[in-house]
Amino acid sequence: MQKVAIAAISVLLGVALIFMVVKVFEGKTIGVNEVGSPKAHTGTITITGVMAGTSQYDKSVIGIMDTKEAECKNGCEKLFIPVKCPGGQQPVVGDEIKATGKFQKLPAGYVFVARKLKVVKHRDIAPQQAPPKS
Repeated sequence: MQKVAIAAISVLLGVALIFMVVKVFEGKTIGVNEVGSPKAHTGTITITGVMAGTSQYDKSVIGIMDTKEAECKNGCEKLFIPVKCPGGQQPVVGDEIKATGKFQKLPAGYVFVARKLKVVKHRDIAPQQAPPKS
């Protein structure tokens, strides 16, 4: 009886340890406003944001804004990060997403290339437009 109890406790501790290790290596999720300079992020990260629109040049590239900015109604300076969605996954405007991937340098700037994308929930927002380039 005592051996069975010890074995059960060992199994439970092992499962708990595996769960903790997986969570540690999963990494921290950061918001759009926390990104700062894309070139500072050389490894795989997870970004959370709200889908605000689709590129007119490449429909697999979306623009996401910070979740807090999605709630702003007046006088907001919205920052957008272009995200290249993994094959076939296309959220809709207002979807709050978590995207895991890496920043890639292109001639026109940086794009976040997502290898994994998950829709967390949907928010009711009006479609956004990026500010015109000066």
